[in-house]
Amino acid sequence: MKASLRHFRIFVATAETGQISKAALTLFTSQPVVTEAIKALEAEIGVKLFERHAKGVSLTSEGAVFLRHARRALDAATEAMQAPHQIRHDMTGVLKLACSYTVVSYFLPPLLARFQRKYPGIRVELTELTHSQIKDSLLNGEIELAMCLTSTLEQIDAIDTLVLARSRRRLWLPVNHPLLSKKRIQLQDVQPEPYILTTIDDAERTTLCYWEAAGLKPNVIFRTSSIEAVRNLVAVGAGVTILSDMVYRSWTLENARLEAATLSDPVPSMDIGFAWKRDVKLERYARVFIDTCWASSTEAS
Repeated sequence: MKASLRHFRIFVATAETGQISKAALTLFTSQPVVTEAIKALEAEIGVKLFERHAKGVSLTSEGAVFLRHARRALDAATEAMQAPHQIRHDMTGVLKLACSYTVVSYFLPPLLARFQRKYPGIRVELTELTHSQIKDSLLNGEIELAMCLTSTLEQIDAIDTLVLARSRRRLWLPVNHPLLSKKRIQLQDVQPEPYILTTIDDAERTTLCYWEAAGLKPNVIFRTSSIEAVRNLVAVGAGVTILSDMVYRSWTLENARLEAATLSDPVPSMDIGFAWKRDVKLERYARVFIDTCWASSTEAS
């Protein structure tokens, strides 16, 4: 194995969070992927980078040295990706960006922070819109660029999209739920369970589509636009739901716990990316923002 930027990013995230689980959440990936990447990196370098303990992990002395160099390597890679564009540090202007709720809450902030560090003279003005508002505003020219869930927009001929991240959807359950003991969980196993349906963005339509494709219908007992409400209700055993790993957290604000299990039935991922009207030439600031976010997502993949 040859160490890649992906291994470096996983290592840095684990060092900064001190936990495999938190690093996985930060990178929108799974804990086994993080664990295997660290093991592979340690095998490649030939030294132990982390000490494992009950509360997480901590750097060894060799790991602390490697961390400094890994950060430099990631910074250098980002600069290399941006160098061909010859963007000046003193570029000034305004970028108007439309976003959906999920993007603003769970995906955009670290990308925006990195962009603003690189290009402090470009002010990003955010507008939160619903999925249907984003579609209409793109088509009628009211907005130039949007960051949103792209799956439905990909089906519209007049709109181009660029996917930055794909987050798998899994079944959220309270701890010790009987379904967790099954080797294979199918939608038909979930169908009798009380179901908490999320209504933010395009979640309700997407959910009902893949249930309908399986010839089933979820036993919806409650609809909500609050992910935290879903988390709390699942944790206390009021119901189950299927949501993406991007919004998953294994604990509530009250420290109640919940679990996530993979379904054997085909369930589409939640895809986040950019959307703009086809045949419209994007302004320079929009292209710079897309390039910066694309470079960041490539490093994390």
